[in-house]
Amino acid sequence: MKKIKIIFVSILALGTIACQEEEPTLDTIIVPSNLAVSTTVSTDGSGIVAFTAAAENAITYTYKFSDGETIVAPDGKATKRFTVVGLNTYNYSVIAYGAGGVSSSALYTVEVESDFSDFQAVELLTGGDLSDEGEVVATASKTWYLAASEPAHLGVGATLAFLPDQFWFPGFFSTAPFERCGEDNSGNCLCDDELTFTLNGSGNQLTYQLNNNGSTFFNAGHQDIVGGPVGEDACFEFDTSGTSIVSLAPTSVDWSLVPDPAFSPRGTVMNFSNDAFMGYYVSSSSYEILEIRNDFMYVRTFDGNDPNLAWYHKFSTTPVSDQGADNDEELDSVFNTLVWGDEFDVDGAPNTANWGYDLGTGDNGWGNAESQSYTSDASNVIVEDGLLKITAINDGGDYTSARIQSHTKQEFTYGRVEARAKLPTGGGTWPAIWMLGADFETNIWPAAGELDIMEHVGNQQDVIFASTHDPNNFAGNARTGSTTVAGVSEEFHIYEMEWTATEIIFAVDGQVYHTVSNNDSLPFNKDFFFILNVAMGGTFGGDIDANFMQSTMEVDYIRMYQ
Repeated sequence: MKKIKIIFVSILALGTIACQEEEPTLDTIIVPSNLAVSTTVSTDGSGIVAFTAAAENAITYTYKFSDGETIVAPDGKATKRFTVVGLNTYNYSVIAYGAGGVSSSALYTVEVESDFSDFQAVELLTGGDLSDEGEVVATASKTWYLAASEPAHLGVGATLAFLPDQFWFPGFFSTAPFERCGEDNSGNCLCDDELTFTLNGSGNQLTYQLNNNGSTFFNAGHQDIVGGPVGEDACFEFDTSGTSIVSLAPTSVDWSLVPDPAFSPRGTVMNFSNDAFMGYYVSSSSYEILEIRNDFMYVRTFDGNDPNLAWYHKFSTTPVSDQGADNDEELDSVFNTLVWGDEFDVDGAPNTANWGYDLGTGDNGWGNAESQSYTSDASNVIVEDGLLKITAINDGGDYTSARIQSHTKQEFTYGRVEARAKLPTGGGTWPAIWMLGADFETNIWPAAGELDIMEHVGNQQDVIFASTHDPNNFAGNARTGSTTVAGVSEEFHIYEMEWTATEIIFAVDGQVYHTVSNNDSLPFNKDFFFILNVAMGGTFGGDIDANFMQSTMEVDYIRMYQ
């Protein structure tokens, strides 16, 4: 973690040489005196205390608290949150430093009441056990790793003050699975970090230690402490040794401003002492837990240099080298009666009994900052040779493509979807075969629900994604799985989704690779309609290859079985 050193140098004053040599003298060094500390203790149960120290002849101060945290305060002012629930008395010392490193110190106590607690978060972080009163029953440690197989394991978006209509998700950028991890999924220093949380019985303490194997992945805007920016995110040797104290606090973000009332982050913030951080360095030591389960954690932190940015990180208890393994389970469907399909065997425009068009650029590039404009032109969408062909085209730096949908024409609740397709190629291409809740016009996304049967991005060639989006898991936090399938742009493959009232299963060529639980609280128990499209760029498609000219998704058929 970041080391801060304060060095005091005494100055030797030498007399000037004139007609008579004078004896050199040492500047007077005076020990700070009359040290006094005043405190302002919050009365709202937050546990926050503001300290102000003052002493004669002091040039800086250091606070040392009984929980192990140390705060350096050049102006004598410090703020700390105490999190042990109830009314408690804490010991602390203050050291006042003068010129030449001389010092004086004193011991103090402060009485603080805190009513904030999140015992479950502590247990999930550490695997330990707390009583209902927060006393340690069993100590434990748990190690977390980057959830590299998840989309948006690293992402960045806006803050509320900057963009109030999109401050709650990584709208500016999010990684694809294993992005930034190197060819072997562990070659980059972002992806080999080990983050260990420990619960111990000494003062009911929650501690944290980052093992980054000698290198830290620095954001490009935060490299001044390691020698200056290199123009892009990069690994640097950086000392993160030592243990940090973790204190929990309630969020300061007003999540009620999110348009969807079902969106409900946990609201617990982890504050790390000693400038500790969670792997990716953005000059922040406070992380809000958005979601935490026994094996998954999703956090958000503010950029320490740019007040407009919020960073998002996903973590797993599975080491990166063990993530993303293909599932060998074969899909055993309960739906075998064909109730609808389009075989695309009549040349011309898509069948109007099944398909309509979405046209133009939508709102904010269809909500994802996409670069294409959708048309109904035959150059972008046509049925010929027994195939539906949707083609994305570079039109002099602008991009055209097509998006067809079955809204009000073909809508279904439950069943098995099967689509046989060959996918486009090229950096920035983003083909998708998916379904959207039929009530989306009145039940605004993500409340309407979204089922992504197949997504692919040319910047992650041959990786196939499947996702579900609902009010608690959407955009960069969708419930997503992925699998690698060789030759998806050279050969046809069958993409399937088995959808019941209890689970949603995704498969490629009959091999299951992602399963999501369904229940009555989720929006997946009503009519959905189909969408087929090829987007360009955007938050998931990523950078568009400057040499891209055009590429086509070919769909042999799409069928619904019930």
